[in-house]
Amino acid sequence: MQASIDHPVAILERKGVRIPCPSTVEIGPEVRLDRISGEGVTFHAGCRIFGSKTLILPRVELGYEAPATVKDCQVGADVQLKGGYFEGSCFLSGASAGSGAQIRSGCLLEEKSRAAHCVGLKQTILLPFVTLGSLINFCDCLMAGGTDEKNHSEIGSSYIHFNYTPNQDKATASLIGDVPRGVMLNQPPIFLGGQGGMVGPMTVAYGTVAAAGNILRKDVLEENTLILGQKPVPRHIAHHPGLYSQLKRIVHLNLVYLGNLAALRQWYQVVRSRFIAIGSMDSTLHDAAVETITLAIGERIKRLGEVAQRLPRSMDLIEKAGGGKAPPKAWHQQREFHERWSEISGTFDQTLQYAGSPALLDAFLNGLEKTAGPRGRDYLDTIRGLDQASSGQGSLWLQDIVDHPVEAAMQMLPVTFGKEVSS
Repeated sequence: MQASIDHPVAILERKGVRIPCPSTVEIGPEVRLDRISGEGVTFHAGCRIFGSKTLILPRVELGYEAPATVKDCQVGADVQLKGGYFEGSCFLSGASAGSGAQIRSGCLLEEKSRAAHCVGLKQTILLPFVTLGSLINFCDCLMAGGTDEKNHSEIGSSYIHFNYTPNQDKATASLIGDVPRGVMLNQPPIFLGGQGGMVGPMTVAYGTVAAAGNILRKDVLEENTLILGQKPVPRHIAHHPGLYSQLKRIVHLNLVYLGNLAALRQWYQVVRSRFIAIGSMDSTLHDAAVETITLAIGERIKRLGEVAQRLPRSMDLIEKAGGGKAPPKAWHQQREFHERWSEISGTFDQTLQYAGSPALLDAFLNGLEKTAGPRGRDYLDTIRGLDQASSGQGSLWLQDIVDHPVEAAMQMLPVTFGKEVSS
C-alpha cells in the first residue's frame, strides 16, 4: 500500500531517505521531520521512529540486521543502529550497535565507539573507539582508553557491570579510565575479558587487562596491571539487609564520578564546541550531548541521595550490634552523611559548574589552536595531534574540575573523611 503524499514516510522519501519497505516503517506524529536528514539515510524494514527530540544526521542506517526502534535519540553522521531499542541517548559520528541492543536513557556513545549484538546500556558513556562485545550488560559506567580503532579499550562478550546492590540502591557508577586523560585519546587501552564482571562502584586504571572469567571486586589503581584471578574465598557470614559497611568508599567514588561528569561537560562546552558549525544540525547534536551529560549528573546525585536516606536503618543495625556500647566510627560517619546530605547536594549547582583554572585552560587552548591550524577542524585528528605538553595541560585543567566538588564535599564531611570522632 502506497503512503499518501503528506504521510511522514512519503515526506521523508521525497527528502531522500531510502526506505525499501515503506509500509513497515512507523513514524510517530510528534517526530519533527526537519530534524531527519535526507542525505544517505536508510530506514530498513520494521523501523519505528518516535519522539520530538529525535535527530538523525546524514548517512545514518537503521535496522539493517533487525527491526530498530528509535525514540528521542540524537544520532550523528555515519551511525549504524542495526537492530533493537534505543531511547533517550546520543550517538556521535561513526558509533554503532548490533542487533538485539537495548540502549536506554542517559547513554552517550562518542565517535566510533561500538557495541556488538545483544548489549544492554543505561546511563553509560563510552569515549571514542571503546568497543563492547556481545551479550553484555554495562549500565552506570564511563569507559575510556585507547587511541584509535585498532588500539582501543574493549570489553569481551558476556560481561556484566553489577550495578544494583542488596541494599537496593544504584550508587554504583564505575570509572573505567577517566575523563581528564581519556579525552586526550593518548592513554593505554583497558581490556576486560569475557565471561567476567565488576561490582560497582569501581575504579579501573588505564592499561588494565583482566583475564577472562574474572569478577573485579576491588579497585584497580595501578596502571598496566594484569589480573589473572580474583575469586572470592567461599564462606558464610552474617548478612544484615540495610547495613552499609563501606560508606566512605561509596561516597568518595560517587563524588569522583560526579567530578568526571562535570569535567566532561566543560570539555564539551569549551573544547568540542570549537569543532561545530554554528546553526547546523551538528550544533544540535552537540547540545544534546551536553544535555545527556547534565542528565547523567542528576542521575548520580539522585542515586547518592537515596543512600543518604537509607542510612538511619543502617545506623539502627550498628547500634543493635553494639549492644549498648558507644557507637563506632562507622555510625558517626553515617549520621554525618545522612544529616548533611541536603547541604552537600545544595552545593552541587555551584561546584559542578566550576570551569577550572583559567591559567591551565589558557595554556591548553593555546596548544590546541596551534595544532588545529595546519590540521583543519577535525576533532579526533586535532586532539590526537596535540603534543605531550599541551595534552598534559588539558588533563591538569580537567583534573582541577574533577577535584573541586570532591574537595568541597570532603570539607563538609570531616568525620567520614578522616577526622576522629570526639568522645
